[in-house]
This record gives sequence, structure tokens and C-alpha cells, in this order.
Amino acid sequence: MTIQQAQEIIDQWIKEYGVRYFNELTNTAILMEEVGEVARIMARRYGEQSEKESDKNKDLGDELADVLFVVMCIANQTGIDLEDAIKKNLEKKTNRDFDRHKKNEKLS
Repeated sequence: MTIQQAQEIIDQWIKEYGVRYFNELTNTAILMEEVGEVARIMARRYGEQSEKESDKNKDLGDELADVLFVVMCIANQTGIDLEDAIKKNLEKKTNRDFDRHKKNEKLS
């Protein structure tokens, strides 16, 4: 599925099951909460923090999908075409960083 299709599917889901979008500020707070759940898994599973027994069954893919869901909700309610935004963002990064990382000795 394309990003645009995902945004449309999420919009339909919200209209059918979610009643309406939460306001933008609420969705921003929800996004921070979801990113925090991803950070918790990363710190405990891949970082130096020990993983609690209650965290061992957490699904990183599911948590990342939650982040994408909320990002797409915010994009939908603010009129952002994420597919177009990502294309423009990659173009910006390519123009700005076309050789910066290749010259970074830390990445060699």
C-alpha cells in the first residue's frame, strides 16, 4: 500500500470506528505517548537498560505502527499529503547531505 492509501484507510477507519479525529493537540500528546513506548522497547531490548519481564512480550512492530497511525491522523486532519511531504523531504536531504555522511570518518 502507498502512504496515500494508508492515509485514506486511516481516515475511513476514523470515520467508521473512531467517530471523529481527536483534536490536533490531543493527537500530538498521543504521538508522544506512542513514541515513548517505542523508546522503552529500544532502551530495554537494544540498549543498556534491563528488560522487565512485563516488557518482553511488547511488539516493536505494533508500537511503530501505532506511531505511524497517529502521524497519519495528524497529517489527515491538517491537510498534509505525507507521500508528497516525504518526497520533498528526501529531495531536501539529498541536496543538503549528498556527500556529508560519506565524508564522516565516524561512519567509516
